[in-house]
Amino acid sequence: RFVPEKMVPFSFPLSKCALWDPVPMGDVIGSHITYYRNPKISMMEKTLRLAYRHAKQNENKLFSCFLLGTLAVDEDGEGVTLTIDRFDPGREV
Repeated sequence: RFVPEKMVPFSFPLSKCALWDPVPMGDVIGSHITYYRNPKISMMEKTLRLAYRHAKQNENKLFSCFLLGTLAVDEDGEGVTLTIDRFDPGREV
């Protein structure tokens, strides 16, 4: 619901049963970002160096981390660009 000058949260009523039939219908279709768009990845050098340094200092061969960024559709509408600008090493626990 939109109220001028103010955002109002909305919620769905509680229900004990689904409001639609969850059984699949029709043919299976694939949905992949590269099917319709030409993807590009752009990464800040500082972010890449930080991730590399963290990987070199880690004793484990495998570790978890997060690369954060933004996804935008190009002006011509033909491609998408993922711009990664933050590295978060996460937590061990």
